[in-house]
Amino acid sequence: MLIQLSDILLHDGKQLQQEVPVEMDSIKSRLGEFKIVEKSPLVLTITNVGDQKLEIEGVVRLTVSIPCDRCLEEVPTVFDLRIQRKLDMKQSEEDRIKDLDESNFITQTELDVDQLVYNEVLIEWPLKVLCKEDCKGICSQCGANLNFGTCSCEHEERLDPRMAAISDIFSKFKEV
Repeated sequence: MLIQLSDILLHDGKQLQQEVPVEMDSIKSRLGEFKIVEKSPLVLTITNVGDQKLEIEGVVRLTVSIPCDRCLEEVPTVFDLRIQRKLDMKQSEEDRIKDLDESNFITQTELDVDQLVYNEVLIEWPLKVLCKEDCKGICSQCGANLNFGTCSCEHEERLDPRMAAISDIFSKFKEV
C-alpha cells in the first residue's frame, strides 16, 4: 500500500496516525520465499518535524513460516517489529545512497508500507531457526526426519577425511 506524504510535508508539525494493512503474503529473498501465516495491521505514525524532515514510527506483528535449519519442518516464527525511521525529504536519491540511507520504501512523496515492513523483517531475520533446541535433523542418506525415530540406514562413525591429519597428531601425542 502506498501512502501519499505530500500533505504532511506541507505543514510543519503535522502528524498522520493510521492503521495500514500489510498486503504482502510472503517474504521473498535470496534464501527463498517464506509464507506469512499471520499478520496484524501496521500502526503507523508519521510526523513532520520541520525543515522537510519526517519521523516514521510503527508497530506490526508478523508470523512467517520458516523451515527448521536441521530437519526442514516448518516453524512459525514471530516478528514483533518496532519501526523508527527519520527521513530528510530534501535529500536527493544520490545523496541517500551516498549516506548509506536504505530508504527504498520512499519514492518521491510516496511511502511504500510493504517495502518498509519487508526491510524491517530482513533486518530481524534470525540466523538460525530450529523447531526445537534438540532437533536431530534428517538422515544424510535417506532424508528421514530423525525427530520421529531412527531410520534403517547404517550409521557408522566416519571421520571427515579432511580431519585425518589432525586425528593422527592427537593419537601420537596421547597422554596416558
